[in-house]
Amino acid sequence: MIRARVIGKLWSTRRVEALPAGALLELEAENGARLIAFDPLGCNTGEAVLVTQGSVAAGYFTGRTVPVDALIIGSIDEDGDTSS
Repeated sequence: MIRARVIGKLWSTRRVEALPAGALLELEAENGARLIAFDPLGCNTGEAVLVTQGSVAAGYFTGRTVPVDALIIGSIDEDGDTSS
């Protein structure tokens, strides 16, 4: 798993049908790497999140194959954070 922070949202008007409806967020991991993750939780810019990758991420979508290799699986509570 990866700890990261949401740094922005991506907008896509054209996408493959297998990609479920939902948000694609740009994240920055603690090591400075950037990645794109599917967000089923409704996270916001600046929020700390927990991400899983690979077959675990794709396996979240039961009954179908989806082209998702990074999935936000949790919002990390931080001091003073009451948004979750």
